[in-house]
Amino acid sequence: MSDRLSSITTRTGDQGETSLGDGQRVPKNSLRIHALGEVDELNSLIGVWRCEALPASIDTLLSHIQHHLFDMGAELCIPGHEAMRDEQLAELDDAIQTLNAPLPPLKEFILPGGSRAAALAHQTRTVARRAERSIVALLQFDAVRPLVQQYLNRLSDLCFILARCLNQHAGQPDVLWQPRAQS
Repeated sequence: MSDRLSSITTRTGDQGETSLGDGQRVPKNSLRIHALGEVDELNSLIGVWRCEALPASIDTLLSHIQHHLFDMGAELCIPGHEAMRDEQLAELDDAIQTLNAPLPPLKEFILPGGSRAAALAHQTRTVARRAERSIVALLQFDAVRPLVQQYLNRLSDLCFILARCLNQHAGQPDVLWQPRAQS
């Protein structure tokens, strides 16, 4: 690692451009850089979420996801590079099935909340959706493998399920939406 990042401050971005992994210079507001930023924010938020007291299996899953998102960043940073694998999406699909199975069926929409860990899961879900939208926007002008968008789509679903699991683990009920609630 010391050979890879010998200097963090390079001043090469002071004029509003940055380099992709292949050396190509692009504006910092390009769709590719925007998507990279959204994925980076998502990964950072998962890091915050992991500061909570989580069940070990969920913390391990989130650790894997952080590494997957770093792989995704590599794909976005180097156009044409393939760092993600189908097995990573399969891991999310397996976790969705396993974690959702014991949960009671939904009869109403759920509001973010309950335990702090569940609320962070919901916040992570919304950031995953935003990252997915940035990939969809990028796809209109540039190539990205479908696996990237699929992974983010599935990750947001998993975060919703994890919020419910974490509330259950904390002994907190899901916060149900009450249509036309009075304040």
